[in-house]
Amino acid sequence: MVLKLYGWPKSTCTQRVGLALIEKKVPFEFIMVDLFKGESKTPEYLAKQPFGQVPYIDDDGFILYESRAICRYIAEKYGNQGPNLLPTKDVKSRAMFEQAASIETSDFDMFASKAVFEMIFKPMMGGKSDEAVFQDLVTTLSNKLAVYDKILGKQKYLAGDDITLADLFHIPYGVLLSAAGTDVMQARPNVKRWFNDLTSRPSWNAVKDGVSSTA
Repeated sequence: MVLKLYGWPKSTCTQRVGLALIEKKVPFEFIMVDLFKGESKTPEYLAKQPFGQVPYIDDDGFILYESRAICRYIAEKYGNQGPNLLPTKDVKSRAMFEQAASIETSDFDMFASKAVFEMIFKPMMGGKSDEAVFQDLVTTLSNKLAVYDKILGKQKYLAGDDITLADLFHIPYGVLLSAAGTDVMQARPNVKRWFNDLTSRPSWNAVKDGVSSTA
């Protein structure tokens, strides 16, 4: 049975899972959940994803939600395909990955997602962007990325010299920061080199305009 990915084609979390599936060369069927029609809030959907969010996967009856958890599952299950995105060779390499993954969650996504929401998603929902809130978030994120620049001055990727899920997790919101009105991902040389490397990967080119089936 082909793995099924349920989501909204251009949602950041759906794209995150799409990236992992394509990197690991896993064929999948994409099933669109129309957020604007409330399809993520139906009883049938909530039975699979109780928070009413996207995405979730159905892997031959195994249901899993939360994009980062899904990506880890894919990387581990299909470890012999594509790049090794989830280091398992020794406890230290796995610890370095978990450190990088924690950095993405605590020092990047926490601020990048809110900045993007303020300028892009909030107006889409009928609200009004607050420029002061946005600038405050960007300032904090810029300070965080100054530390990234130091880390990436010593190694190619966040967990070492090999790409991992922790790097890929940054792409969807990192790209949207530019659309939100900030060049923060291009402002420092090592961050710029790293992020341009990530966004030039075929996996991002495959999902940047919307996730679609590969099977």
